[in-house]
Order: sequence, then structure tokens, then C-alpha cells
Amino acid sequence: MKIDTVNLQGHPNGDVSFLQITDTHLFEDKEETLIGIKTFSSFNAVIDHALKYAPSSSAVLATGDISQDQSINSYLQFGNQINRFLLPCYSLPGNHDNHRIMKNSLLTQGILHPQLIESEFWTIILLDSNVTDQPHGFLSETNFEFLEQFLAEEASHNSVKNVLICIHHHILKVGSKWLDEHILINRKSVLSLIKKHNFIKAVLSGHVHQESDVLHNGVRFMTTPSTCVQFKANSPVFTTDSKAPGYRHLVLRTSGKIDTRVLRIPSGLFDCDKDHKGY
Repeated sequence: MKIDTVNLQGHPNGDVSFLQITDTHLFEDKEETLIGIKTFSSFNAVIDHALKYAPSSSAVLATGDISQDQSINSYLQFGNQINRFLLPCYSLPGNHDNHRIMKNSLLTQGILHPQLIESEFWTIILLDSNVTDQPHGFLSETNFEFLEQFLAEEASHNSVKNVLICIHHHILKVGSKWLDEHILINRKSVLSLIKKHNFIKAVLSGHVHQESDVLHNGVRFMTTPSTCVQFKANSPVFTTDSKAPGYRHLVLRTSGKIDTRVLRIPSGLFDCDKDHKGY
């Protein structure tokens, strides 16, 4: 099984740290809005805020919905801004992305789309849950077999690394009925697989435009705010939130512990259209 792998140099003590940027929803036109927010402007503001963490970070994880209109220029704009960090950036697609256009466009910006990121003590698995023209996620048979086989092979080693799984769609329900309709459809099979391997420490997602951090069967399941529009937690129908755009910083310790926090730009800089009924 040929696996697209990149090696990442961690900190001198063996820890690795990441900035997670997700759900930027960029357009070809920088002035275009999503539910009243200029997504390029809010993304740029998030980058400005996060720059102070770049010197202490190993890389950036971009967890999908980079583009809203699937244009080449939207991806190029993403790359231009992300490269301000002067860090490696690794990406995976979301349901609003065009996988082919995204991968080819970001490659020109030096942004890679590997299946695995390997450091001394951690393996980060990047999964593609995209289903063409559908808001829900699904791990294809090919991707599921890749995950299953890789984890089984890892389990057979005498010295097993800690594992972080990154995937755009959420795997655990977040308590918002309308969002949970767009969850990873075959999540039960994926959860069953994850449960078999105690070296899997966490699953990191985007998609839901809100913060969550839940421990389930000893594994942390985390979601992260969008760099633009926020969705109100525990809402049965589409509802936006007044919380500010944000991102996540993670430190993966050699012990398997994860230190993480969500950070947001100052409130009131970007206000969405509260009367909007969907997107």
C-alpha cells in the first residue's frame, strides 16, 4: 500500500504543535460575502491574530471548506495568506471544495495534501470525507481500508506512535439537529475502528463552525470555529452565532497528551446577517 507521507521536524523536546485553520469559505472575489461576512477579510484578520503563535508552531493544518465557489483564485488567495506563517501547511478537502482544483492550486503555493504526517512521537492521519455535491461526509471504501490497514500495521509494532486523525466532517454529534444531518454518514464504522486502538488520542474536525471538545471512549473529539461565520451550538435549525471568527492551537506532547485551546479575534469586527436561513 503506497501512502503519501511527509516527515515533520518537531520541537527539540519531541513535541509537535499546530495551528488549525478551517472553513475559510473563500471566493474568487475578495469582496464577496457569506451570510454578510467578507470571508477574505475575516480570514486575513484571523491570520493576523495567529501570527504570534507561528514561531512556536511546527505546521498548519487546513481542515477543509477552503473555498466557497471552488475557484482557482480562492485557493491561491488562501495559499498567499497561509504562507505568511512561514510554516509548512497540510490540507484536506471539505464538502464545499473541489478536490482536484484544490489540490492542484494549493500545490503551486507549496501546500501539500498528504495522507500521513510523521514526527518522532506522533502520526497525523488526514482523511478525505468529501462526497461530491453533498453536505454530509462519507469515508469511501478505499479510504476506510487505508485507515484500517494502517492502524492494524501500527498496532503490530513494538513501539507505537500516538495518533491524531484529521477529517473535515464531525464524527460525534454536536447536538444541533440540522448540522448532525450533515455528519460523517458511516461514522459508526469509523468509531468502531477507532475504539480498537488505544494509541489514537484525538480526532480533529471542522465543518460545524463551532468549538467542541468531547472525550468519548478515551479519545478526544474536537471541532474548531470557522474563520468566518459561526453557527450557534445546540440549535435545532440553522442559526448563526455572534461569536467571533477563530482558530485552534494544539501541542501534541511526547507523552500522548494534547494541550489545546481555541482562540478568536476581537468580537464585533465581523457581524453576519442574523436573518439568513441557510447557506
